[in-house]
Amino acid sequence: MACAVSILLRELADELALVDVMEDKLKGEMMDLQHGSLFLKTPKIVADKVDVLTYVTWKLSGLPKHRVIGSGTNLDSARFRFLMAEKLGIHPSSFNGWILGEHGDTSVPVWSGANVAGVNLQTLNPDIGTDSDSENWMETHKMVVDSAYEVIKLKGYTNWAIGLSVADLTESLMRNMNRIHPVSTMVQGMYGISDEVYLSVPCVLNNGGVASVVNVTLTEEEVAQLQNSAETLWDIQKDLQDL
Repeated sequence: MACAVSILLRELADELALVDVMEDKLKGEMMDLQHGSLFLKTPKIVADKVDVLTYVTWKLSGLPKHRVIGSGTNLDSARFRFLMAEKLGIHPSSFNGWILGEHGDTSVPVWSGANVAGVNLQTLNPDIGTDSDSENWMETHKMVVDSAYEVIKLKGYTNWAIGLSVADLTESLMRNMNRIHPVSTMVQGMYGISDEVYLSVPCVLNNGGVASVVNVTLTEEEVAQLQNSAETLWDIQKDLQDL
């Protein structure tokens, strides 16, 4: 619902459709938003039932792969930029860094590309993100992975950050902005990944979906971590091959 409210407040669509398996709650949320429609600029708010993963959606929809994306590590990267920038004493928008791969425990921080105003942090600290890093930057990535669990432990769920993240992605799509986001897309054939898996890599998003994928230069270790991320997902997805 935070996704829905964030999209509504950004005035991105003429019609908003809510989808969930909990039919009563879904209808209640739809009605609640409809009652506030006088204060919104989205004239039509509707709801219906489904519960699927990005991969399953792609398989069942028959849509081309560039038209089906997941929010992926867009939020992970936002958390990473926030935490890194906080440690550096700058605004998150002034720190450039990516979390790629799986949205979860096997996500990959791209230390080789982390920079401030073009100044590469790995050049300043060759051990950044490793066990031998005296500045312990690896702890920042651990905080990214653990942060969702921490919020869930404290308030029971996460909602506002992912809502704002999804609205940000929606804006790039609806307004044809050609902005780059780390979102979940079909990565078969990239970085030595042979399986049909969806993982997050930097993608140019516009009103056609994924316009192109940015071929990020990764270290051998980062490629290995990305492949490990793919294997983790494939272990889950391989049982869905009959779709």
